Amino acid sequence: MTSLGRSLGLGLVIVAATQVSASAATPQRAAKPPHQRAVAPRAVPAPKYIHDRIEDLGRGFDGLVGIAVRSIDDGWETGWKDHQLYPQQSVSKLWVAITALDAVDRGRVSLDDKVTLTKDDLTLFHEPIAAEILKDGSFTTTLGDLMVREITQSDNTANDKLMRSVGGPKAVRAFIARKHLGAIRFANGERDMQSRIAGLTWSQDYALNGKFFQVRDALPIKVRSAAFNRYIANPYDGAAPFAIVSALARLKRGELLSPDSTAHLLDIMGHTHTGPNRLKGGLQPGWTLSHKTGTGQELGGVQAGYNDVGILTAPDGKSYAVAVMIKKTSTPLPVRMTLMNNVVAAVIAQHDQANGGSSAGKRR
Repeated sequence: MTSLGRSLGLGLVIVAATQVSASAATPQRAAKPPHQRAVAPRAVPAPKYIHDRIEDLGRGFDGLVGIAVRSIDDGWETGWKDHQLYPQQSVSKLWVAITALDAVDRGRVSLDDKVTLTKDDLTLFHEPIAAEILKDGSFTTTLGDLMVREITQSDNTANDKLMRSVGGPKAVRAFIARKHLGAIRFANGERDMQSRIAGLTWSQDYALNGKFFQVRDALPIKVRSAAFNRYIANPYDGAAPFAIVSALARLKRGELLSPDSTAHLLDIMGHTHTGPNRLKGGLQPGWTLSHKTGTGQELGGVQAGYNDVGILTAPDGKSYAVAVMIKKTSTPLPVRMTLMNNVVAAVIAQHDQANGGSSAGKRR
């Protein structure tokens, strides 16, 4: 197996990504949503300040939001409506990356493995790699490059190609089940899921010349609304914030991947370009964030899925898993970003109260 050190340098030039990211895809249709808790209950009560502050932030937001915060070192956790299912959208690219690195750890693939993408691999929405493919009709790169693109740029085509290269959606779902990650669903790829949310069935010609948008816009609004609302009520890629922070904590502790793979993925997540004003907007000097965003479709001014999840690390090395997932909202973007900023500020304030630091963020 080729070492991760040789697999990919993060020095490649990456086109600055927009905040638009659409993610994962449809699960097996017969699957039932895990509405009940699928992970162990909290064992360590959270300190009063962070518990009360997160509840205040969740209660004060105009929209369906779930928030979860877990101290990776001390074990406490708190949250707001964090056992419900929320659309992940591109947050689910995280599980593709982890599944791929698990395949590396098992010697099944190498991040240096070459792969060629053609027009048949194109998806929809945010896909910077499409320019490379369309330039000459095909584009050859490595699995490691696809991983960097799907995490840092939230590139849908890179994500789906990486997913198919390591066994497809069944492999991702198998990893989630094998590691007992709990209430985290995974769908069947961007094309299938995003089409289904819009009330369509995917056809590959939708990937070119704006055809997807033309066909979607031609649908009767009743058809689109019904499909959109079905997704919100029962998200095909739904996940509970509680399960996500538990998985992130296990990732950080090295319980999901080898030490090299863990360090590699956290480094990639630390270079994420999307969502610079979401969780990242609440950082104080010396703090770092390894994260993944997710942004869903809009209809009639309502957005289904607006998220950011990640691992905050303090200057002293202590770390916290954080997830803010908005299921449905029509609030302006700055309001959503402020909520995420304030969750991070609350974590920093709690850390400083407990550890005698001075980086506590101001309440906004």
